Amino acid sequence: MEILHILAGGLVGFVIGLTGVGGGSFMTPILVLGFGISPAIAVGTDLLYASITKSGGVLFHQSHRTIDWRIVALLCAGSIPASVSTIIVLNSLKETGFDIDNTINSTLSFMLILTALVIIFKDYLLAGMHASFGYNRGHYIVLIKLRPAITSIVGVLLGILVTVSSVGAGAIGAAILFLLYPNKPSINIVGTDLAHAVPLTAIAGFGHMHNGSVDFALLGGLLAGGIPAIYLGSLVGKKLPDKILRPLVAALLMGLGIRFAI
Repeated sequence: MEILHILAGGLVGFVIGLTGVGGGSFMTPILVLGFGISPAIAVGTDLLYASITKSGGVLFHQSHRTIDWRIVALLCAGSIPASVSTIIVLNSLKETGFDIDNTINSTLSFMLILTALVIIFKDYLLAGMHASFGYNRGHYIVLIKLRPAITSIVGVLLGILVTVSSVGAGAIGAAILFLLYPNKPSINIVGTDLAHAVPLTAIAGFGHMHNGSVDFALLGGLLAGGIPAIYLGSLVGKKLPDKILRPLVAALLMGLGIRFAI
């Protein structure tokens, strides 16, 4: 277990606790750019890291009854089969000599930039949707009817993108749930998104492990540094205003996304 891996886990864990943004958004880029680890290994290892570190949050939300398990089931109905299918496709491509790392880099770039845009514009999107429902009640009725199907379709998209890039199960998943379920309390959206992220990242992580894309020594170091740092970051984050944190995180993610793009 290298000390640098522990420090990397601590750094990302602190950022997770500080900002609430998922570890995949920072962990995979740090492993690839900072440590020169192959994108496939970085994604597979980070997915298992995410499933373990997020599990404690699920227990917390369940104890406070802030998880809507019906929504979790709808998301999983799409994301779990999509994740398994994506793993099978990635393995098949790998066996043909296809450049998997290039595909992962491109997907990672897209997801990082998308996450940055979601963080910046989420409030504007939510305000626009609430205004639309206020002006036209029919829009909300249509949403109610189509919402279960849309939720599962969203699950499919998250299953594919998270499995390939390890990014999206947190910030993007939560943002979409805010749009689909505008009347649900924020804490319930966060808890529900977290409860979906754990099985998705676990299944995707085990799939990468089956494909030989997980470094367990690296995983151990990341967990050793990350778990205590998440708690420390959450304590500091409570004292920093959102108007400072949000632009900073968005700028970092945008920069990382552009770096992978070029």
